[in-house]
Amino acid sequence: MSAEANARVLSAFLDYLKVEKGLAPLTVSAYSTDICQFAEFLEAHKRTLTSARRNDVRDFIQQLFSNGVDGRSVGRKLSALRHLYRHLLVDGRIDHDPTLNIDSPKQWKVLPKALARDEMDKTLTAPQAASDSKLAHAIASRDRAMLEVFYAAALRVSEIVQAKLEDLKLEAGYVLVRGKGDKERIVPLGKSAQQSVASYLGEGRLVLSAGRSSPYLFLARGAHKLTRQRVWQMVKAASATSGRSASPHMLRHSCASHMVENGADLRTVQTILGHADISTTQVYTHLALDRLKTVYQKHHPRAKGR
Repeated sequence: MSAEANARVLSAFLDYLKVEKGLAPLTVSAYSTDICQFAEFLEAHKRTLTSARRNDVRDFIQQLFSNGVDGRSVGRKLSALRHLYRHLLVDGRIDHDPTLNIDSPKQWKVLPKALARDEMDKTLTAPQAASDSKLAHAIASRDRAMLEVFYAAALRVSEIVQAKLEDLKLEAGYVLVRGKGDKERIVPLGKSAQQSVASYLGEGRLVLSAGRSSPYLFLARGAHKLTRQRVWQMVKAASATSGRSASPHMLRHSCASHMVENGADLRTVQTILGHADISTTQVYTHLALDRLKTVYQKHHPRAKGR
């Protein structure tokens, strides 16, 4: 029913644009495409164009940004929605405009993508030896250790390929990280990460080094330094088992957002991430609030009304 209702509203609006406003067919087509996209978003949430709320518009814009849509395109879509709702308001079809007081795309902060906890668990256990060879087992051990460190320490891909063996203080449970601007920070490693790294150091690294010396913690075969591209490929392959296609940065975001969800204070998360300004870290509170709203809507007996 919502699809039919939306189709009627859109058809009437497009007729208004063509007949009364005299807009060119190409412009009308652009309006149609943008509003149809919003209508499909609403239908997925069992709402119609005439029952949309301000939060629906905000969530739609956030989804666009999360999917990599650029600011200019988002601005165009928001402009189309403003024209639609101004018309519906004047026409008496609605009594409030959901696009009022919506920030322009330039003022929006893009929420980082993060894996859900069950997706993260599947990703961490994904690397398996491709064969029974020592090399295959060594690569799988290394990849599991890297994934655990990514998630435990919220490292950037550049930080993990540059990590030195001397930077690891496994018994003390932390690693020294050199981040942007060559700034150093100490990041704790949880038990799961410590165990995975210890297992890799005990067997996998020795096989990969092939008797050669290297200062780097994580090695490619023959003691060569890992490339960023190889790490990206590994993370993408591991995350595919969860049904997602993640990047190393998504693992960093997952660490931060899961910590905030569990009640970690922003200053601690800021220190772990190595952010110079806490305002950069504050974006993760939005992720935690979104998660809170989802859980509330799902579990509270009166959240959905009667």
